[in-house]
Amino acid sequence: MTSGAATADVAVAEGRNGLAQARGEVVVLDYGGQYSQLIARRIRDCGVFSELLPHHVSIEDVRKRRPRGIVLSGGPASVYAPGAPRLERELLELGVPVLGICYGMQLLVHELGGRVEQADVGEFGRSDLTITEPGVLLAGMPSEQTCWMSHRDTVFEAPEGFTALASSTASPVAAVESQERSIYGIQFHPEVVHTPYGQEILTRFLTEVCGCERTWSPSSIVQEQIARIRKQVGDGQVICGLSGGVDSSVAALLVHRAVGDQLTCVFVDHGLMRKDEGEQVIGAFRDTFKVPLVAVDAEQRFLSKLKGITEPEAKRKAIGEEFIRVFEEEASKIAGQAGGGAEGVRFLVQGTLYSDVIESGGGTGAATIKSHHNVGGLPEDMAFELVEPLRALFKDEVRAVGAELGLPERLVWRQPFPGPGLAIRVVGGEATKERLDVLREADHILQEEIRKAGLYRELWQSFCVLPDVRTVGVQGDERTYGYVVVIRAVTSDDAMTADWARLPYDLLETIASRMINELREVNRVVLDITSKPPGTIEWE
Repeated sequence: MTSGAATADVAVAEGRNGLAQARGEVVVLDYGGQYSQLIARRIRDCGVFSELLPHHVSIEDVRKRRPRGIVLSGGPASVYAPGAPRLERELLELGVPVLGICYGMQLLVHELGGRVEQADVGEFGRSDLTITEPGVLLAGMPSEQTCWMSHRDTVFEAPEGFTALASSTASPVAAVESQERSIYGIQFHPEVVHTPYGQEILTRFLTEVCGCERTWSPSSIVQEQIARIRKQVGDGQVICGLSGGVDSSVAALLVHRAVGDQLTCVFVDHGLMRKDEGEQVIGAFRDTFKVPLVAVDAEQRFLSKLKGITEPEAKRKAIGEEFIRVFEEEASKIAGQAGGGAEGVRFLVQGTLYSDVIESGGGTGAATIKSHHNVGGLPEDMAFELVEPLRALFKDEVRAVGAELGLPERLVWRQPFPGPGLAIRVVGGEATKERLDVLREADHILQEEIRKAGLYRELWQSFCVLPDVRTVGVQGDERTYGYVVVIRAVTSDDAMTADWARLPYDLLETIASRMINELREVNRVVLDITSKPPGTIEWE
């Protein structure tokens, strides 16, 4: 049997290539910029499918996608630095429009004979942009506007045959274009909200220059994924690891819409979930959506596997492998009941997202930030082929698809929860039953107060972390030696970048007071004010 991961990649590639041929995919080449993923996301916001690839991907890999446009991202390097990422000249000979952003523009200018030099001062943050010649890219926009810069090298002279379109506070040439060669460059970042006309610029490039059809939408995603699922699965039996989070819920409903009762959802209560979450999941899918569901009580089994494990990646691997073993056992039972034997269930549905793939090093040359249990935590001897209908989607696209499928709002907007559950929020120590229970109760208090304050939908995530640390306290005139609970709350659009949430002081006081008063094991509450980057959202 073909390995699950390989089969999933082939299926995703087929779906991706179908999109490219039908509408025109836009390829974003990543030169290491902190906003590279956001560029791909903003292009999708314009209704055009985009894919992020490493800058050194082969020309053949780009060509076979038959893209309508190519975008070169920003990056931290200087075009003159030894070992700096280079531009493959063949990219400019594919007959496809090219847009360079920040470092991408400098690469184009440098390669084509313009002048790029290090300026006396860098340009970081908001800058004033003056448009002197709108051209195609900046047509119809105010001649004076603000934009977001993040560079030290500067373009001083456009290449021959190019028109300089604009300048900024510290950049003599802040935008260039050659309509004849269909090559464009902008020094600023259109993908961030601090560039007010950025989305309009991207839209003009996609529609006026590339001729893309703006048909990437929740409705089109549903139709295309249903067709792809049916093609992959045929009349085979499918199981889905249902966690109750929006990712697995949307994936399950998509597959159920595609193949009906060929799908059986397996909900594994591994003892690592938030308070009362198991009952909510079972009620929603078995009773409301009438999806075939098997509930497995496996808390002791998972705790046994986690015994003595403190390293986060080891936790992920242990949990991921045990999940698969449970699925295999349940699949065998399901197949046996149907009279088909163990081979009757070949497919496993997972709610893998595009951001999971990127962070797990899912592209050539991509750095592994952390493995996700449904990407890097799967055993190689897994007996299933994976069905991953969300693998090409960002989180907010998944929410939109969930709404399109009729998923209730409370499930669509449930905050992200890691596949390994609370085990990776017990940091630096073993995930014991006692620690998990303390963390579960603390998290319940946090969520209750966040909802009361009307802030739940405003936050990307809010959760608690329990470090393997105890501190001295005084309660009731007695010395205590209790746990520290860390509050983590962030705002984000897509989890690729995030900022710590400025929760009101009175809310924080209420949360801390409740945790310390209601949980005897806790005597200290602290707040994490780290953004991403440099930190990740989860601690492990």
